[in-house]
Amino acid sequence: VQLQASGGGLVQPGGSLRLSCATSGVNMNSFVIGWFRQVPGNEREAISCITRYGGTSLYGNSVKGRFTISRDYAKNTVYLQMDNLKPDDTAVYFCAARSDFGCKMNPSSFDSWGQGTQVTVSS
Repeated sequence: VQLQASGGGLVQPGGSLRLSCATSGVNMNSFVIGWFRQVPGNEREAISCITRYGGTSLYGNSVKGRFTISRDYAKNTVYLQMDNLKPDDTAVYFCAARSDFGCKMNPSSFDSWGQGTQVTVSS
């Protein structure tokens, strides 16, 4: 499945952004969707994951309480609402799809990846 992440940009500390992960021609609700981020030179970090019908969502410790993952079934899109952004949130953000059941907070559990979208938090 081909995924496309969008919505990144430049935001001041304390600000908000909403990332979108969409696909075409495939029902995204057939997949577990995860969000990850990566800073050059670092490993890819798991941010959040949502199960197929949205019954379970998981968050990494660094974003818990600030980020919210959700699905819009009608728009076939998964969102990552990011609030109270910090400079340490600066990274390229990726969405990924997992065809197996259940959320897994590690990149190797995901089958398909979209291109990343840059998020920069700076004053």
